Amino acid sequence: MHELRDFCWLAKQVQNRKIFTYYMEDMENTAIAETIEREMPLLFGEVRRCERPEAAIVFSRTADEKLGQEGYRIEETENGYVVASAAASGALYGMYGLYRLLITDRAGEFPYESVPDQSIRMINHWDNFDGSIERGYAGESIFFDNNTFRGDMELIRQYARLLASAGINAVSINNVNVHKLETFFVQGDAPAEIRKIADVLAAYGIKTFLSINYAAPMTVGGLTNADPLNPEVAAWWEETVRHIYEEIPDFAGFVVKADSEGEPGPFTYGRDHDEGANMLARAVRPYGGLIIWRCFVYDCAQDWWNRKADRARAAYDIFKKLDGHFEDNVILQIKNGPIDFQIREPVSPLFGALEKTNQILEFQITQEYTGHQKDVCYLVPMWKETLDFDTKYGDGLTVNDAVRNHSQIRSRSGIAGVGNVGMDSNWTGNKLAQANLYGFGRLSWDNGLSPEEIAGEWVRQSFCLTAEEEERVTALLCTSREVYEDYTCPLAVGFMCRPKIHYGVDVDGYEYDRWGTYHYADRDGVGRDRTVKTGTAYTRQYSDPRFAEYEDLSTCPDELLLFFHHVPYTHVLQSGKTVIQHIYDTHFRGVEKVLEYQALWDSLKDSLDEESYFNVKERLAWQYENAVNWRDQVNTYFYRKSGIPDEKGRRIYQ
Repeated sequence: MHELRDFCWLAKQVQNRKIFTYYMEDMENTAIAETIEREMPLLFGEVRRCERPEAAIVFSRTADEKLGQEGYRIEETENGYVVASAAASGALYGMYGLYRLLITDRAGEFPYESVPDQSIRMINHWDNFDGSIERGYAGESIFFDNNTFRGDMELIRQYARLLASAGINAVSINNVNVHKLETFFVQGDAPAEIRKIADVLAAYGIKTFLSINYAAPMTVGGLTNADPLNPEVAAWWEETVRHIYEEIPDFAGFVVKADSEGEPGPFTYGRDHDEGANMLARAVRPYGGLIIWRCFVYDCAQDWWNRKADRARAAYDIFKKLDGHFEDNVILQIKNGPIDFQIREPVSPLFGALEKTNQILEFQITQEYTGHQKDVCYLVPMWKETLDFDTKYGDGLTVNDAVRNHSQIRSRSGIAGVGNVGMDSNWTGNKLAQANLYGFGRLSWDNGLSPEEIAGEWVRQSFCLTAEEEERVTALLCTSREVYEDYTCPLAVGFMCRPKIHYGVDVDGYEYDRWGTYHYADRDGVGRDRTVKTGTAYTRQYSDPRFAEYEDLSTCPDELLLFFHHVPYTHVLQSGKTVIQHIYDTHFRGVEKVLEYQALWDSLKDSLDEESYFNVKERLAWQYENAVNWRDQVNTYFYRKSGIPDEKGRRIYQ
C-alpha cells in the first residue's frame, strides 16, 4: 500500500544544476545522520554525498547556543549553501528548511535563521488497536490493524518524513480513550512492537509517547485498586515503567486522560489530579520520562434542568487550585477552548491563570466538528487567533507566551494536535486537509507565521500552478473557516450537530442530552448565560479585563455572544445587525461561498493532477449538500422560534 501514497508537500525535487554534492561536517554516525543521507536525493535530485568541504550544500556544526538542539542557520556561499546547526536534529530541520525555501522560490531570504518557538510539537493519534480511529476521517490506522501491530515500517517512515519536514518532534500512537486491549500495551510483547515504531520515528527526531489507562494496575496488574497513594500501585507502575524503558530506552512517556467521559482516575479514590499525575511522574523520572496529563476533565452527566451547571467551568475549577503542585516532569495538556473543539469558542481561561505548571496547548487537526475532512476547513486561522490571544494577564501576555513562560521548565511545554491521517492514499482523505497537518507543524514551530503564509507555502509545494492560481487556492483555504462557521453554528453557540458523529445539522440534538452543550433557544431568544450576574459565573474565570469584556453585553465580541449571553432575537450586534438577521445572512452567504469554491476548483482542472482535482471536486459536492442542509434547517428552526422573517425575503422553509 505504501508505494501508492501521496508524497504531499515533499513531492517535488529542487531543480538546480549547481546542487549535485553535499558534505556533512563532523556529523556522527547517528540514525538522524542516516536519515539526512536518505532524504537528500529525494529532495535535491541527483545530489550525492562527498568528502569535500566545498560541496554545494555543507552541513556544518556550530557552537551557537541560541540555535539550541533544533535550530539552524542557512547561509548562501559561492559554492551553494551552508546549513549550520548545533546538533543532528538541527541539521535535519535545516535540510527541510533549505528545501522549502528553494521550492517556494525564497532564495532571496538568505541568510536565514530559524529556532522553534515551542519546545514540544506533538501529534496525538486517537488510533485503536482494531484499526479504527476515534474521530478519524481518512481510513484506518497506520499503526494498527485487526488487533495487531500493522508492522509496515516503510509506511511509518513516509509519515515520519512528512512530520519532520513540518517541524513535528513528538507523537503519541494510540487513543487517549484507552480500550481493553490497548491497556495491555504497557507489558508483554507490545513494548517490543512499539520499539519498532519508535526507532523509525526517532530517526526523524520524533519522540514516542503512549496513552495509558489509569486503571491498568487493576486491569493488567490484578491489584484491587488504582489509588495513587497506595504503595502497591506506585510499585506496580515503577516495575512496569522499568520494563518499558528496558525495551525502549528513548521512550518519551505517557499521555493520560483520567476522570473524564467514563475514564478512570484519581477522583475514584477521593484523590486529586496532582496526586495521580505525580505518582506516575515519579515512576518515569529516573529515565527522563514525561507525564502529559489532559485537562479535559468534566462531569459528562449534566442535568439540563440545572441552569447553573456548566461544563465550561470544569477545567479551571479542577486545575487552577493545583497550580504549582505538580512534579516538574508533569505537563498539563489544555484544549484551546473550554468545551470541545468547536468552530468558535473563547480561549480556555487556564491560559495565563496557570503560572507555575508546565503546559501544552491542545488543538484538533482532525475535523471532528469542522467537516470531517469532507468539507474544506483550513484551521490555521483559528489556531493563530488562539496563540495571539491576549489573556490580559500582565503586559500583553498572549497564549503562546503563557504556554512557554508560565511553564516550570520551558523545554517541557508546547503544542499538541489531534492527528488527521489514516490509510487513505493521500493520508488525509481530502487533499486540502493536508494543509491542516502541514500548517499545524509550521505554526507550532514558528508562532509568528500568518495563516496566509503557511497556506501559500503548502499550495506552492503541493501543486504546479501559476502565481494567480496559487493565490486563488490560498484564498479558498484562508476563507474556509469563516465559511464553515457561516453555515453552521452562529455566534459561538456550538453543538448544533448530529449527536455522536458530529457531522451534519441537528439543531436540538444535544439540547436535553447529558453532555451539557445547550443553546437554550426559546420563543424570545437564544444563547447560554454564563455571566456572574445572572448565569453560571463562567466569565469570572478570566482575568479582570477579559471578565469585564465578556460579562457586559455591550462589550462582548459578536463572534462569542451566544457562548456568554442569552439574548433576544432582536438584539442588535456591534455589526449593526440583529441576531436573527445575522443568522439568516450568514447561512445564505455560507452556501453561496461553497458554490464559489466549486467554480474556482473547476477552473483549475487543466492545471491540477487528475487525482487531486477529482478528490476535491467530489468533496466540494458533499460540502455543498451539507451546507444547504445546515442553512435550511437552522434558518427554519429560528424562524419558527422567533416568527421574524428574513428582511431580504429569501426562501425559508417554514
